[in-house]
Formats: sequence, structure tokens, C-alpha cells
Amino acid sequence: MRPVFVQLRCEPGKTYEVAEELYRREIASELYSTSGDYDLLMKVYVDDGIDIGKFVNENIANVAGIRRSLTTLTFKAF
Repeated sequence: MRPVFVQLRCEPGKTYEVAEELYRREIASELYSTSGDYDLLMKVYVDDGIDIGKFVNENIANVAGIRRSLTTLTFKAF
């Protein structure tokens, strides 16, 4: 499994609803509210061999209230 970080920009007033739906789906290892350009930061673990773009589209980006996402792949833990 590999860790993937996804930042989410939500529609105004929808951040808590988005967070609740993501927790309901039980895919986030960790989920944080953040300051700056994005409202939420989530860490998910994706099985090796799974298409990460497809995983994000099918499990995260389709949540109502998400305006934009930014996915960061990780390569090595230090």
C-alpha cells in the first residue's frame, strides 16, 4: 500500500458536510481541516497496482461540495 495525500477545496459553507461524507465512506486514514488555498487535507492508503486517479475520482472527487482536489503522491518515508 502507498500513502497518498489529497487536498480538497470545498464550496463555501460545505467543508463540514464534505468531511462527514468522507468519514462515512471510511477511506481516509487521516483527515484535517487546513488553512490556505485548500480546506481539507486527507491521507489515504491505496493498494499497489490501483490507478490512483481512478481511485480519487471514484471515491473522493465525487463527494458533493468539493470544488477542486490536489493529489500528492509519496515516494519514500524518511
